[in-house]
Amino acid sequence: MQPRENQPSPSDRREFLSATAAAAGTIIAASTADAQTGDTGNRTGVPTRRLGRTGVNVSMLCLGGWHLGSIDENDAIRIMHAAIDEGLTFFDNAWDYHDGKSEEVMGKALAQGNRRRRVFLMTKNCARDARGTRQHLEDSLKRLQTDVIDLWQFHEINYDNDPDWIVDRGGLAEAIKAQKEGKIRFIGFTGHKSPDIHLSMLPRHQWDTVQMPINVCDQHYRSFARRVIPEAQKREAGVIGMKSLAGGANRQGRLVQEKVCTPQEARTFALAQPIASLVCGIDHMDVLRQDLEIARKFPMLTREELDRLSERVRPQSTDGRHERFKSTQVYDGPYHQRQHGFM
Repeated sequence: MQPRENQPSPSDRREFLSATAAAAGTIIAASTADAQTGDTGNRTGVPTRRLGRTGVNVSMLCLGGWHLGSIDENDAIRIMHAAIDEGLTFFDNAWDYHDGKSEEVMGKALAQGNRRRRVFLMTKNCARDARGTRQHLEDSLKRLQTDVIDLWQFHEINYDNDPDWIVDRGGLAEAIKAQKEGKIRFIGFTGHKSPDIHLSMLPRHQWDTVQMPINVCDQHYRSFARRVIPEAQKREAGVIGMKSLAGGANRQGRLVQEKVCTPQEARTFALAQPIASLVCGIDHMDVLRQDLEIARKFPMLTREELDRLSERVRPQSTDGRHERFKSTQVYDGPYHQRQHGFM
């Protein structure tokens, strides 16, 4: 009997762990050298990595925009200013986060002291059609108080027909048009549901980036790391990780809250994969300090410790209990649920 996809065979696990160790060794060496040499944008010791075909080096941590819209505006601005000063200069957002509040607050923060020029700014388009795509772009530019978005990604490619929709309904063509106009620099897509949908999306365009869940449980259940990263690398698309703590309402994330692993283990494991950057939800200065320390001390675990961690969590990973964003709609944004007729 062939093993099911969510339960890789022992040989599959050995091959994945071997590849992970090799990739971790390359990334560990590169990141350590980067931190020591103080490359551009890294004077404070936060390592940077190349973002695929873009040729741009970005901080290995990316400041998540969703959490910033869920806290007091002044606190959010303080976190963003501190992040920039500390070398965390890759910022994430999306058109629909908190009905635009996240983009508005980020726009205010970046406008102060001309900080926009110090940040590689990413936000996301939620529309699939040409008209909606253009409207979302103009909304985001206005909210973020900028003339150009560095990276614009199609958000939540979570449904099987999303790859067809963005082509057939004109969203992709409109994004390419906006790129030619100079309003966006690079184009990518995100999603957290299924590796199969990502694999369907990849051939549709020469994507600059692709964003996906990367965490210690992923390799054992509907794995993006095992299935999508190799294909993205073949296309030179920069890989952006997310959900390293597996989400959850608690700021610690499900993996920490349910004592699967520590924040240091979770972040280090994700950063040891062949990704350019890891989006981190940061809603408090203590969380920012914690994540900065992890990045500056990377790697906090040896290859052997990473292997043992992976095997330790396997028994509770193969049914997806900690990655419910792959098998339920709980983590799907309301806009996208309405878009597909579920609300």
